[in-house]
Amino acid sequence: MTNTTWRQAAFATGPLCMTAYGLIRLTDPGHGPGPAWSLGHLALLSGVLLFAPVMLGLRRTAVAAARGRGSRAFAGAGATLGLLGVAAVTAQASIDLLVGYASVDRETMNELFDRIHDLPGVTPAVYTIGPLLFYVGLLLLVGQLAALRAIAFWRPLAIVAGVAVSAISLDLMPVGGLLFLLALAPLGGNTATRPVLSVKAGSTA
Repeated sequence: MTNTTWRQAAFATGPLCMTAYGLIRLTDPGHGPGPAWSLGHLALLSGVLLFAPVMLGLRRTAVAAARGRGSRAFAGAGATLGLLGVAAVTAQASIDLLVGYASVDRETMNELFDRIHDLPGVTPAVYTIGPLLFYVGLLLLVGQLAALRAIAFWRPLAIVAGVAVSAISLDLMPVGGLLFLLALAPLGGNTATRPVLSVKAGSTA
C-alpha cells in the first residue's frame, strides 16, 4: 500500500476503529481490566492515530480550495487543533491501556486513575480540554470545506451528530463512529496530495 493509498484509507479505517472500540466496550459491563478493555483501547488508539492523516488530508484539501491567505490560515488552525486533540486522546488511550495492564480488578484501576488525575495538568490536558480539541479541529476543517462548497453541506452535520451522540453516552460510541464513517469515508479519495485540488470548488462529494 502506497503512502497516498494509506492516507486515503485512514478516512474509513479511523472511524471504523472507533466504532469497533464502542462495540467492544458494550461487551465489557465492568469496564476492565481484562481482554475486552485492552482490545477496545487498542482499537481506540489505532482509530485516533489514523485521524492524524485525516486532519492533514482535510487541511490540504481546504488549502487547495482556499480563496485567500486568511482561509489557508484557518485551515492550518483547524488542523493544529485537531492534531493536538489526537495527541490528547492518544495519551488518554495509552494511559488507559497501561492502567488496565497493571490492575487486577476495577478497584485497583480506580486507585491508579485517581493518582493520575491528581498529577498537575493531566486532567485538562488528557481528559477534558485536550480531547475536545480533536472534535473542534475536525469540525472546523469539515465545516470550512462545506463553506467552500468542496463537500456537501450535510457532512459537517453528520460530524456534529456523531459528536453529540458520543457525548450523550459512550454506549452510543458505535453510532458516533458510523456517523463519522458516513461523513468522512468518501472524502479519502478527494484529499489533495499535491498543491492542485482534485475536487473543484463546486463539487458536493
